[in-house]
Amino acid sequence: MNPALDALQPYPFEKLAALKAGITPPAHLEHIALSIGEPKHTPPAFALEALSKNLNALTQYPLTKGLPELRSTIAQWANQRFHLKQALNSDTQVLPVAGTREALFAFTQAVIDRTQKAPKVLMPNPFYQIYEGAAILAGAEPVFLNCTAQNGFLPDLDSVNPSTWQDCQLLFLCSPGNPTGAVMSEAYLTKALNLAEQYDFIVASDECYSELYFDEEQPPIGLLQACMSSGRHNFKRAVVFHSLSKRSNLPGLRSGFVAGDADILAAFLKYRTYHGCALPVPTQLASIAAWQDEGHVKANRDLYRQKFTQVANILNPVLPMSIPKASFYLWPKTPINDANFAQGLFAQQNVTVLPGQYLARASATGNPGENHIRMALVAPVAQCIEAAQRIKRFVESL
Repeated sequence: MNPALDALQPYPFEKLAALKAGITPPAHLEHIALSIGEPKHTPPAFALEALSKNLNALTQYPLTKGLPELRSTIAQWANQRFHLKQALNSDTQVLPVAGTREALFAFTQAVIDRTQKAPKVLMPNPFYQIYEGAAILAGAEPVFLNCTAQNGFLPDLDSVNPSTWQDCQLLFLCSPGNPTGAVMSEAYLTKALNLAEQYDFIVASDECYSELYFDEEQPPIGLLQACMSSGRHNFKRAVVFHSLSKRSNLPGLRSGFVAGDADILAAFLKYRTYHGCALPVPTQLASIAAWQDEGHVKANRDLYRQKFTQVANILNPVLPMSIPKASFYLWPKTPINDANFAQGLFAQQNVTVLPGQYLARASATGNPGENHIRMALVAPVAQCIEAAQRIKRFVESL
């Protein structure tokens, strides 16, 4: 077996299951899960129709590169959404993938040069656990950059010493962030690109929450947009990851894309040809329908906006928090240890949240996820309101 497998930590939800083991919550209270970031809003009917109408295409082996029509649709969407004056080339700068989870992992395997001494992958802390696992299994060392209230919940690029940058081969960014919802500015992204140019590494921007924002006049900027503004019209060293899971409430479709530097994507396509993770043709046709429509995405944002407002109004008197600029997570501080909070909340109120420490790693200054919980407001509005009222009762009981 690959010995690197022994270095992988239990996934957060394994830890959560162990935390809840043996506890019997009140039977009269329906369970409400705010722990998993799985969208529960209704997916667009036209995408499901496109999927079902084209099931006969399952008789075809799909191409790893995807249908030209899908790549063209994705390029058009990204060009418009991120104001790319130098348009993406759909043939060389766009690659459909089976959701961002698969792509983030596979991409890391493809780009890390194991022949170099001590390759490093830098990432935010707390973080999406795939970043760490992908780095370890690619033979690289994960380096964690703490995201705290003091630095706006963004990785502090200035805190990294030159020798670490010298060994860095890949920098993972996540904007809007998971779990904090923090959004990176154009200046921040440009700084990351400047460092990538100086030290010759790749910037991989996980932007799967980019369409879940609350100010319709100020959608989050993307890495490719920062490339364009800084004169990097070829998107050198920059790659972005997008998905239909959150944007279109289609997590089970497993459909997204990678876009950016054509040379990097050419190598990644070669890897994927052997990796064997091509999107079925019906999935691609449903994806085309989803990327071409913005109406359902706006309606999606409206629902999240409603939930965030009502939940924050209920909880702020006892659990102060700020509504993030984007994503569907709340990241409040807890009055007691976060694991104890999550365990007690489940035991008393049958509501599941995720302890923040499970999403982060310990550092010299502590675990930046400690004394926080992640609440995914993915349940229906009424359930989110009910959960907030139960959480309020629990906090008041402490």
